[in-house]
Amino acid sequence: MDMPSDTLARLEQVIRERAKASPAESYVASLMARGLPVIARKVGEEAVETAVAALAGDEKELTGEAADLLFHLLVLLNARGLTLAAVLAELERREGTSGLAEKASRSA
Repeated sequence: MDMPSDTLARLEQVIRERAKASPAESYVASLMARGLPVIARKVGEEAVETAVAALAGDEKELTGEAADLLFHLLVLLNARGLTLAAVLAELERREGTSGLAEKASRSA
């Protein structure tokens, strides 16, 4: 069985490839052509839909919305020239640190 990070790494590669396609041929390319504000709004929309699904209690719906959110987040990272590896490195840096302590360190 694949590790979740393997699946996300493959998806990240697909997004990189599709971003180079014609907007008429690729949803990712069409998002990229519309620009960062549209991509960022789409991430926000998917985050809200994920939260609503979580409150609705339907696991299948929540799973689908969470997948949409992760997909669009990877598109956003690609649009900004960031990688999943950079995000994972930041999570590793935070590992073992209390969430409250980590949050306090950012506001200092």
